[in-house]
Amino acid sequence: MFSFAALALSDADEPPQNTNLSMSPSSFSSLPIDIVLEILARAPKLSYATLSCVSKNFRRLLRSPEIHKIRSPPQRLTLYLPQNHFVSIDVAFPCQTEQEPSVVAIGPEIFFICGSFYPSSTMWVLDSRTGTFRQGPSSRAARLYRSVGAVGSKLYVIGSYRDDEVHVESFDVKTQTWELAPVPEEQGWWWSSTVTVSLNRKVCALSFSNNAKCYDTRDGSCESLGLPTKGKWLCRAGACVMNNVLYVYYARFGLMWYDSEMRLWRVVNGLSHLNKVRSVAMAEYYGKLAFLWEDDEVRISGEMKEVWCRMIALERSEGEVHGIAEAAQLLGSVPHAYRLQHCLSVSD
Repeated sequence: MFSFAALALSDADEPPQNTNLSMSPSSFSSLPIDIVLEILARAPKLSYATLSCVSKNFRRLLRSPEIHKIRSPPQRLTLYLPQNHFVSIDVAFPCQTEQEPSVVAIGPEIFFICGSFYPSSTMWVLDSRTGTFRQGPSSRAARLYRSVGAVGSKLYVIGSYRDDEVHVESFDVKTQTWELAPVPEEQGWWWSSTVTVSLNRKVCALSFSNNAKCYDTRDGSCESLGLPTKGKWLCRAGACVMNNVLYVYYARFGLMWYDSEMRLWRVVNGLSHLNKVRSVAMAEYYGKLAFLWEDDEVRISGEMKEVWCRMIALERSEGEVHGIAEAAQLLGSVPHAYRLQHCLSVSD
């Protein structure tokens, strides 16, 4: 097994200094459509959920293919971690109009589910062994995907279409077929999910607020996991599951784990010496936690930044989890506009 991490170019995530986004819907209606699209395209993508609530016209424009053609398509740098030796390769995502697709791995394949910002039924599959893409079978309906998780040999795609009603489809990797899955008991909360993990046959969507919701793939029932703090707790992708235990990372508190028996969040002991970082990605690697982060403090010629990794062994006993961190390893340097977006484990 080896770990896979993808970094995406994020220039379009930062709005220009002088961009005015405070115009009312009525003011927008008097402007030419191409100017409206230019203005909305300069809003950070994290504000799309809020802007969609302004009016139906805003929602339609934010989901349109035109607005995503204006925003520059992401470029990805792929990092492999075979046998503790880091090797990087460049991978160009085939769909130029799709930005930030949902990504999940099963076996040696990495699945890119399109439909992050406007409805799509398209799926691309990257073979990590060859570094080549192929287009997978299309889903049953074009929809906006909110959360995607892997349970066993199936992908579960939770999204909405047609009056924002949330439905779920599953893709069986073995049979290469799509089918409908149980409808979630709760509907509206999927919009705010930022990171999705799979835990005990459930797909858990972790939000920007202080909440996480888990969808049971067996019957569609949902339950809440209160997160330990409010605000933008997740610095990009600081969450993963190991041995059926959910771990999240906070720059303020460090690495934490969820005690499902006591329904409490606890700090992982033994890691207080680690640097407090704010752009993190995590994945399991040979039974250890691969902990990746960006070092914004180190700039190379003012345009580059470094990406580092630590392997952390986690031991649980008597209601506690103790972490033992190995020495940090430098993965390399990337342009400052790049950001950690996904960290996945794939197998041969």
